[in-house]
Amino acid sequence: MPKFADVFLPPELDPRTEPPVTGDEKSLLVGFLRWQRETLELKCSGLDAAALCARSVEFSGLSLLGLVRHLADVEHQWFRERMAGEDTPRRFSGADDPDGAFDHVAPDPDLVAEAWQAWRSEVEYAEQFVMKAESLDVVGGDPWRGEVSLRFVLVHMIEEYARHNGHADLLRQGIDGAVGQ
Repeated sequence: MPKFADVFLPPELDPRTEPPVTGDEKSLLVGFLRWQRETLELKCSGLDAAALCARSVEFSGLSLLGLVRHLADVEHQWFRERMAGEDTPRRFSGADDPDGAFDHVAPDPDLVAEAWQAWRSEVEYAEQFVMKAESLDVVGGDPWRGEVSLRFVLVHMIEEYARHNGHADLLRQGIDGAVGQ
């Protein structure tokens, strides 16, 4: 059974930025979302294209690369489409291919580079959107819920990353035994 001592990085080498423990609501939400995003990067660090494409189990499409691609699309969906009202296609999935982010992975370094570039671009866009927002009460349109606030989107994104980082924990342990973080 893995123990804290078995984490793949000693705590002093952990590159993630700890979220603040005090401060205003926006700083706390942004800090926790940043930490979750950095956790995804950490879980994928040091792996080659083949390892990033490794499936959790035969019948599942879940892979670390699929998670990176999926979360690029999720960032795009919530910040570009719903909050900013842009009508731009997602990069890896769509109405005609809802599981495209997971289904179309291959152990190709160019596909890995494309996924990381897309994810980083969408994260940068989201960070700029949040920074420029006059308040957490700024609203966007969601087809299922109607109007949603930026506050809702930030909490949802923290939840989205936390859930998928749990998947990433298991995937990484299955790839090379690395646990923790």
